Amino acid sequence: MTTPTPRSVALERLAYTLAAPVLAVAPNLYPDGPVNQVVQLAGAVGIGGWFLAAKSDEPGAGRKILRWSPLVLAAAVDVAAGHTGGFGPYWMDGLLAAGWAAVGYLVMPFSRHTRRRHRPALAAPAPQPAPAEVLEAPVAQPDEGADLLTRDARMLWEQAGMPGRTHIVKATRHPGQQHDMTILLRASETGRPITGLSEAVVAAPFGVHSGDVVLAEVAIQPGRQGGPGWMEARITPDANARRRTKPTAQERWTDRVGGLKGGASGSELVHKTRDDERGVTFYRAKMADSTETPRIDLAKVCRALGLPEDDSCVFVLIDGSEFLISAFDSPPLSQIFRATRELLTPDAKGMYVCGFTITGQPVKTMVYQHDKNAPAHGLTLGVSRSGKTQFFAIHMAAQSLDGEVVWLSTVRKDEKTTVLGRYIDRQGSNALWMARSLRAAKALCEIRAEMSWPHDGQPHDYKPGDPRCPYRQLNVYGDEFMTAAQDADFGEFIQKDGEDLTVTGLKYGIGFNPAGQSPFAHNGFSTEMKDNLRQNSRPVIFNMGSPGATRKAAEGTMENAYDVPTIPARYSRSEGSAIERAMRGEADPENGVSTGGVAVIVLDNGRAVLMRSLYADFDTDLAHLFPDEVNRLTDHEISELTKRGLWFDWNEPVRPGEFWPEPDEDDEGEGRSRRRGSGGGKGGGGRGSKGGGRRSEQVASPRQALEAIKSLTDA
Repeated sequence: MTTPTPRSVALERLAYTLAAPVLAVAPNLYPDGPVNQVVQLAGAVGIGGWFLAAKSDEPGAGRKILRWSPLVLAAAVDVAAGHTGGFGPYWMDGLLAAGWAAVGYLVMPFSRHTRRRHRPALAAPAPQPAPAEVLEAPVAQPDEGADLLTRDARMLWEQAGMPGRTHIVKATRHPGQQHDMTILLRASETGRPITGLSEAVVAAPFGVHSGDVVLAEVAIQPGRQGGPGWMEARITPDANARRRTKPTAQERWTDRVGGLKGGASGSELVHKTRDDERGVTFYRAKMADSTETPRIDLAKVCRALGLPEDDSCVFVLIDGSEFLISAFDSPPLSQIFRATRELLTPDAKGMYVCGFTITGQPVKTMVYQHDKNAPAHGLTLGVSRSGKTQFFAIHMAAQSLDGEVVWLSTVRKDEKTTVLGRYIDRQGSNALWMARSLRAAKALCEIRAEMSWPHDGQPHDYKPGDPRCPYRQLNVYGDEFMTAAQDADFGEFIQKDGEDLTVTGLKYGIGFNPAGQSPFAHNGFSTEMKDNLRQNSRPVIFNMGSPGATRKAAEGTMENAYDVPTIPARYSRSEGSAIERAMRGEADPENGVSTGGVAVIVLDNGRAVLMRSLYADFDTDLAHLFPDEVNRLTDHEISELTKRGLWFDWNEPVRPGEFWPEPDEDDEGEGRSRRRGSGGGKGGGGRGSKGGGRRSEQVASPRQALEAIKSLTDA
């Protein structure tokens, strides 16, 4: 069967046939005629086309040159015919024109080389889709007794062109699912790894979303190969549809919490439990890599789990690579835990229950250090009305129940400290009283260092719980210690004696318990004092005015800065939408619950725990918390303190020469000594120039230097 000649080919051949005689005759009959000029101009255009084609970087330069060649060759024939005499020897002009026409007749550059990427026209028309048959022939695989699901999957896979040059070995339907299945793939050629497969490539033949496909490696199993030449694809459109609408706790955690952008990236949920009696839901999770430390954005986790974003009901507890998120129905620390004598009675190691955590666990602190065979210091921080004095009450009760002596001094008198004074050895309410109590406690160190023990008649260091010890443990409290340490008259004595007591007091059974609103040096704490308090106590930090200040104060008492829980100003539940209230112009609900009594306690391992301290009701009789009799110093200790002039009513005005030398008699006319009048050392009295000079001899701090300068200049 012959193929009809295309019209463009027939027209081009006709043009060559008619133009050949003109090229042979025109140069000889009309050398300067318009025909020659047109032919030569066309040749010049063809040469320009050759030049542009050769210079271009685009593909197809050869086809362009071949397309312009008839014009250039025609001009060459015309020039040759014009330079020969007549028709030339042997009719050369006619032969050249006939040859030009014959070459164009066979090659046909215009009609067969006009389209780009068209091959030269010596070949027959391209055969019809034979390549498709070549691809299909080798991919057909025998069923080998495969089940219907596998045969159907193979058919879809083969219709898609065997993606990644792979073959479906087996398809397994997931139990209880209509469309979910797992397909096992292997490379079509033995020994070749599978490459070029992606979730989208696998999803396309089965008509599912690429997110419904998960690719996994195939482990080597007995009787079956594995490795790079094998791959498993899990196709789960049904399960993913259910997972998007009704996810399980594990799925929600994996998708929204443990992912790269989740609030606890790299974690996995161990289990979710509910305690209906306590109204709390626990989410226990761990890091997939046990060497990693959890990095938790609690607010982000709450949004992912659909929990309220507040600090009153959701808490996190980190333990190594594991952590626990507790979501309460109501603020757990807003409830009251009343103090009882049973809870406050120390055990054999000097530990008693001082409060409870958010999870209901009891928190213990110590009245002495059993492991160090020494008393315990105490450090209590917090702003006004945060619960410091309440904690003092239970701590003093525990120490009294252990048979210890307690002294309490405050900067100003208040109701609670006055009530506590009924159940302890001594209590006072001004800076002068605090200075005298610290001075007496410091002197007791010297007195106890020389007290003989009855079993061998020799003095020994204090040993808690030893019945042979001739004296009781003494606990000296300094409420608002930082304020007292900055007192103009007695601040230097309070700060110096307090620091000495924290360093040397433990050997002689004396513990120092300062309290205030800052644990930093510029507010009365030296670094040495803070280190001794931190290492020999369990610091308790109540609300410091803001979560940031609370966290900073807690970190200042920790050797290693662990994560510090947050104590907000008030506990308040989120009610409704703040956006909707703003659109309606409504006020936010006032449902705050005070966080007084909530504190961060730093345990021995440096971990900070949030707790609610036990509550001692000062409106009732506290006698049920304290022992029947008040513990006091021994007669020998009181006698020795009296000899030193340190044991008397510490509410008296400053005695002459008690803290600083008295001025000479000739200075009386100019003024009195720096000792203030009665009323706790705050009374009037001028400064004599000489008295100021005597005072300047005891300058021990920049504050005292400034006071001395003012005294000298009568400022």
